Amino acid sequence: MSMSKKRLFAGISLNIVLLAFASFLTDVSSEMILPILPLFITTLGGGGLAVGLIGGLSDSLASILKVFSGYWSDLTRKRKPFVFWGYFSSAVAKLFFPLAQSWPVLLILRPIERIGKGLREAPRDALLADSSLPEIRGKIFGLHRTADTLGAFLGASLALIFYWLLKLEFRGILLIAGVTAFSALVPLFFVKEKKSGSPSSNNFLSSSLRLNITALEPQFKHYLFVVTIFALGNFTYMFFILRAKKYFLHLFPEHLANIFPILLYIWFNIFYTLFSLPGGILSDKIGRKKVIILGYIIFFFTCLGFSFANSTVLFIFLFAFYGIAYAFIEANQRAYAVDFVSAEKRGLALGTLHTMLSLATLPGGIIAGLLWNLHFSLPFLYAAILTLISVLIFLRL
Repeated sequence: MSMSKKRLFAGISLNIVLLAFASFLTDVSSEMILPILPLFITTLGGGGLAVGLIGGLSDSLASILKVFSGYWSDLTRKRKPFVFWGYFSSAVAKLFFPLAQSWPVLLILRPIERIGKGLREAPRDALLADSSLPEIRGKIFGLHRTADTLGAFLGASLALIFYWLLKLEFRGILLIAGVTAFSALVPLFFVKEKKSGSPSSNNFLSSSLRLNITALEPQFKHYLFVVTIFALGNFTYMFFILRAKKYFLHLFPEHLANIFPILLYIWFNIFYTLFSLPGGILSDKIGRKKVIILGYIIFFFTCLGFSFANSTVLFIFLFAFYGIAYAFIEANQRAYAVDFVSAEKRGLALGTLHTMLSLATLPGGIIAGLLWNLHFSLPFLYAAILTLISVLIFLRL
């Protein structure tokens, strides 16, 4: 193995590989659902507001679990149980998706499925941080995002194959996705936690349910303020898919018009995958703040493009930039949060981050849905404005 390859894989433990593989398998399942979910919602009679509600409420109702699960994993010094049961509960919920007969049923089922994500996400990210060295943390979180998005690429590709080539209905694809979700539990059995003594008795933690979030560092709170503003404009991906479908409906009959947004979603995931690891490594070299701001700027121009796009070629470029923006933002926002706090506060900090981002998606989704009903370009202009505000505040802090 060459020296460059040795440096690339240096510091990557078995735990990191297993957690990445579990995320890969989960995303194969989830991403069979995600590209067809907004299309499925419209077949059930849902419009822009329904898409915004389902997208926003899904994360927001489950988000409170993220801060509690992160806090409890700090308190008990046990992260793996939260990760396992989070993946398991999501897998069970997915089995009920194909049974929905109206979009309000999905308004109930989708948040229930997201509860599993709320339970596992902060402890899993804390477990990743526990298993990595500070100087390569960006690389580790970037690697995890890469595995995530590789699964997304495969899952979305399978959805396209099932819908286009095998002529399966949306419900059949949703059923396959639900069954596939259980495969992610296998690698989790082999994850090992470091022995870290008895449950924490640090003064920022309490055996009660009270969370002493005031104990988190002031710099972290300033950072949290910026990313929350950004999250208000970073509404559900489903509007990007609906925007593409709206364009292609002018060119093709509905069955073909459904295929092109799925293809573009796969294209988005290719770029998300390709740039996640390099984005994490870049943040280790030049600083996470610079890379996150770069991601925000790319997202700003992407949203402006979606507001006015009127050609197939432009949509191809825009979905690619959408993937690059997410690659620079998603993993590095998490890694940067860890940089602000001590090891015993990682679960609480990550849980707080995930909770604030998720809570912001509900009003963001509702606003985007209402704006969509007025004109399809308005949600993207709204997102661009909030992203620009986030960049300006970030530069001042």
